[in-house]
Amino acid sequence: MADHNEHKHGTMDIRAQEKTFEGFIRLSVWAAGLSIAVLVFLALANA
Repeated sequence: MADHNEHKHGTMDIRAQEKTFEGFIRLSVWAAGLSIAVLVFLALANA
């Protein structure tokens, strides 16, 4: 059988995942803000 190393919780380097998640959240916030701004503009322009 294959030799399996025992996993130790909390030892994996997750800096890349944290950076990716931070970028995803930042992009999501910008997209939501832009969407709201466009909707407000359309509502005001149509009034």
